[in-house]
Amino acid sequence: MAQVLEFRLPDLGEGLTEAEIVRWLVEVGDVVAIDQPVVEVETAKAMVEVPCPYGGVVTARFGEEGAELPVGAPLLTVAVGSGEDGGTGASAGAGTSAESGRAVGAEGSLGGAGTAGSGGSSGAGAGARAAGVPGAGEAESSGNVLVGYGTGAPVARRRRVRPSAWAVAGVERETTGSAGAAPVARAAVPDVERGPVAVVSPLVRKLARQHGLDLRRLVGSGPEGLILRADVESAIRASEQGAQARAAAPDSAATGTAAQSAAVPQPVAPSVASMRPVSVGRGAVPVAERIPLRGVRGAVADKLARSRREIPDATCWVDADATELMAARAAMNSTGGPAAGPKVSVLALLARICTAALARFPELNSTVDPEAREIVRLPEVHLGFAAQTDRGLVVPVIRDAQARNVESIGAEMGRLTEAARAGRLTPAELTGGTFTLNNYGVFGVDGSTPIINHPEAAMLGVGRIVSKPWVHQGELAVRQVVQLSLTFDHRVCDGGTAGGFLRYVADCVEQPAVLLRTL
Repeated sequence: MAQVLEFRLPDLGEGLTEAEIVRWLVEVGDVVAIDQPVVEVETAKAMVEVPCPYGGVVTARFGEEGAELPVGAPLLTVAVGSGEDGGTGASAGAGTSAESGRAVGAEGSLGGAGTAGSGGSSGAGAGARAAGVPGAGEAESSGNVLVGYGTGAPVARRRRVRPSAWAVAGVERETTGSAGAAPVARAAVPDVERGPVAVVSPLVRKLARQHGLDLRRLVGSGPEGLILRADVESAIRASEQGAQARAAAPDSAATGTAAQSAAVPQPVAPSVASMRPVSVGRGAVPVAERIPLRGVRGAVADKLARSRREIPDATCWVDADATELMAARAAMNSTGGPAAGPKVSVLALLARICTAALARFPELNSTVDPEAREIVRLPEVHLGFAAQTDRGLVVPVIRDAQARNVESIGAEMGRLTEAARAGRLTPAELTGGTFTLNNYGVFGVDGSTPIINHPEAAMLGVGRIVSKPWVHQGELAVRQVVQLSLTFDHRVCDGGTAGGFLRYVADCVEQPAVLLRTL
């Protein structure tokens, strides 16, 4: 007899608590192998294909494309093992209900796979045999791990969820869009109007969700009715203009129609909650905008707040003459001809300088274990660098940067930046950093006091490189000057070590030949 196991959304790392279903890769009734990707989800930082730890027949899926699920929520159920009758194929598994004896993990992000209750149809078991999975009592599952991704926990039966009174009455719940608002009832929209939505981009769905727009009520201007970002932005502008027009209406007009409005139901257009006016006397006062602190912004906020709470940080800075560094970069990029490969960036040069500085001052390539009251010095430099994208600020990590030259660092930096902009960074490419380089000079600013990327011990900030008057070889000259800022954890070192690190970086910037002596 087949076992029906439930696979839940695993923890995808970086403290993220939810993910949006972008695309299902399997259908109900499909036969899947262990570790086969079954769904593509979008977290606050990356698009991830999630593999299923079980092999068998998919009996149910939970959540439509575009739905947002919390970590630990059910994704799908899989019938594992063989049935006794074996006379039907995998197609019979498609009719298996999600309620028919599915096993649910007692704890963790996933359902357990060590043992499971029986249930499901014999057809599902036959389909599992076609996939080469073991029979009943011999269920196998993946040993692979994402974050908190395990399959060995005992299982328990999931309680059947009873339909709510709203569902029984054929009425859908809808909120006004503001936090804590009470649900209101409206008649269910016919299926033809609320069918699948022609929208591909997760950013378009997110934009619509943030402004309380129902994509199913929009007509797309793209090919075959595809809803584009311009369609959503146009609907938002129309909503704001409508709200402002209603706010500007005279009180007399509002009074004259008040009785009619009370007696006759008025059509409700989609509106932006933050722009809804409140009548006060003859004018209107806009309500303060409330933006949910979630997704990228929420993850960044949590990490920065934790850094400030736990790390006693201090910052030191220095101005450096980068004229020679810029000349060295120009010389490197002018040799080799068209086949020489990508140009060397200033950030790649600074990253290489950082790895050399960390070799001399390893205290800053460490972390603190507060429970053991120990400083943990790390043997490899996994260099993070801040990258601003349409999805927000992300910090990709260059693995083993201490073993790379400038060209290798630059190539990996370019690859990770493109992946970040496309939303294709994996959790492994966003975690495990030991030191971070932050180039805020791209925003046209000179200096900053960086906040350490917890649980690291330091971050180097780089301002813009700009022409300034500078005393060079005893004479006033116009030179290319940059400000360097180092924020460090005062628990791992004192100011002398931090100052020595920063001074070495500045010396390499001013005289790149200094770096050559350390190679």
